[in-house]
Amino acid sequence: MKEKMVLYFPSTTTEQPFIYYLIKDFNLLINIMKANINPRKEGRMVVEISGEQADFAAGLEFIQARGVKVFPLEQEIVWLEERCTHCGACTVICPVDALELDRETMKINFSGEKCVVCEHCIKTCPARAMEARY
Repeated sequence: MKEKMVLYFPSTTTEQPFIYYLIKDFNLLINIMKANINPRKEGRMVVEISGEQADFAAGLEFIQARGVKVFPLEQEIVWLEERCTHCGACTVICPVDALELDRETMKINFSGEKCVVCEHCIKTCPARAMEARY
């Protein structure tokens, strides 16, 4: 099983090695797509978790019992092709190549499957052709 999730860490938990435990004790594969700790030391992490269903459930139960809140990733980035001027600004900033410029046609291609919802493209696009949807 594979799922993208958002993990919220209260300030009392941000210094604990939860990702280490999920990998070591529950045999889960963790891809950290985005992470942030705010000035109040509360953390937010967008991850893709892969593993056997029983390990997945046990791992999530383990971190939730210790105060970590777990939510499915319900946000997505949408490319509004009709607004796009195909300038390529978004392709430079995309860390996972979800946005690519086709050199033959000089047109932007967007792959939602690769997108990790970092939102860099939203801030970069001068035509406002990228939007976050919940």
